[in-house]
Amino acid sequence: EPLAGAGVFVLETQKGTSTDERGVYKLQGLEPGTYTLRVTYVGYERALRKGQIVKGTSQTILHVQLTETVFTMEGVTVRATRAQEEAPFTFKTLDQKELQVNDLGVDMPYLLQWTPGVVVTSDAGTGVGYTGIRIRGTDPTRVNVTINGIPLNDAESQGVFWVNMPDFAASVQDVQIQRGVGTSTHGAGAFGATINLNTSDLEPEAYGRLSTAFGSFNTWKGSANFGTGLLHDKFTLDGRISRIQSDGYIDRGSANLESFYLSGAYTGDKSLLRLVLFSGQEVTYQAWNGVPAAFVDDPELRTYNSAGTEKPGEPYENEVDNYGQTHYQALYHQFLSRNWNLDLALHYTRGAGYFEQYKADQNRLDYGLDTVFLAQDSIVTESDLVRRLWLDNHFYGGTYALNYVNNSSRLKVTLGGAWNQYLGAHYGERLWGELLPAGAEPVARYYENDATKTDFNTFLKVDYDLTEKLQIFGDLHFRQVDYTFLGFNRNLENVEQSVQLRFFNPKAGLAYVLNEQTDLYASFAVGQREPNRDDFVNSTPESRPTPEK
Repeated sequence: EPLAGAGVFVLETQKGTSTDERGVYKLQGLEPGTYTLRVTYVGYERALRKGQIVKGTSQTILHVQLTETVFTMEGVTVRATRAQEEAPFTFKTLDQKELQVNDLGVDMPYLLQWTPGVVVTSDAGTGVGYTGIRIRGTDPTRVNVTINGIPLNDAESQGVFWVNMPDFAASVQDVQIQRGVGTSTHGAGAFGATINLNTSDLEPEAYGRLSTAFGSFNTWKGSANFGTGLLHDKFTLDGRISRIQSDGYIDRGSANLESFYLSGAYTGDKSLLRLVLFSGQEVTYQAWNGVPAAFVDDPELRTYNSAGTEKPGEPYENEVDNYGQTHYQALYHQFLSRNWNLDLALHYTRGAGYFEQYKADQNRLDYGLDTVFLAQDSIVTESDLVRRLWLDNHFYGGTYALNYVNNSSRLKVTLGGAWNQYLGAHYGERLWGELLPAGAEPVARYYENDATKTDFNTFLKVDYDLTEKLQIFGDLHFRQVDYTFLGFNRNLENVEQSVQLRFFNPKAGLAYVLNEQTDLYASFAVGQREPNRDDFVNSTPESRPTPEK
């Protein structure tokens, strides 16, 4: 079948043309020699063919047959928010094989630590539990993270808590890191970097795998993976269950982590539907206070952990962080025509948990407890107590992307966007306290602070190949944030407040392929980020930090 409008490029000369309605192309002015032709057509695999022009011949005929692309869910779910090949941005993409080389149960930051500009940390010192990542010196609240194009950053703190996703790398197909302000994406402002994860592709053959790993400090990981393969040429089901335990390098820095992943997919003639469910539950002893600098070089004190030491005698044994989070995703891709396709996604994340603390010499009034008069001259205004600080939240929304590629694949356009809403309930509970009044509830709530955050964004991206080696890129991104919370007013009264912020983030760039090993590129990009929850609730409207740019 002839293909009209296919792009034909001569790599050695940058000359190019396109096929006519008969699928015929003509290139003139080529000197005798050997040349490489690159032929592209939307919906077909790119083809490279060698041809030789012999001196003295009037014409040379080279037939090229293209193979239709076999579409999978990989790529279609993340294409709209990723940097494409030869984009004028600094990025690195790691596939599943590269991730598996170092995947012994450590969190995702530790699998990315060998990429340029990355520094990782581990609270307990083992790479599991609470871990963090900085890219080009940018802290985690300024790094945008998405899974299948769905925002992962906590909407209020803007951080990413990898502890809630133990062994998630075992279910990741590939991950792209964009350093600096990259292409438009969903969720928190991509101020310093972007991490875009794509979960496992569909497996055509049935499989089952068991794996385990052991390490220092009684660190252990066990997992089981399974897949049905392609059933009736349309259905697949894949899953994983994992458990990780560790005593931690830091004193009492234990971690007990559990997770599962489940993905079911339906492949139609012109559509793909995938339902993804993954969840993590963690109980970790708090080790986030760090070690005093004076202790670092002391073999006996370098593992010191201050958490729980406010309790007289032995440290409080239940100074733990206990949190669970479950993610639901519905991902749909529709081929509208040879040139147009549509991506839609719905998502819901449910999270709930607390961290528990033994606190000494606390003001009783802060916890709803009256002053105690023991004798005529003995007044108790402070007491030891045990408290839990809770976070109970919901996050839901949808994303879309309408994609266009012309027949020669030289022009690519994406119109995308998302609407997401976060509902967060923050509250504290008193579990135990000294000198509780008679009849006091064993568990009493002493504060509540609810918040609602709505995030809308839309963007338009254009990639165009001016020549075989020169590409230009443009990206216009608009984002609006509406946030309602309890915070201080100008009279230092804790009242409900609302803010609305709007951001416009244009980006442009060009890239030039010098040779197979070298690209030259330049870009201009604007990134903006709103203040986080603490910035809002601990300030007045007059003292509140402004957005970063």
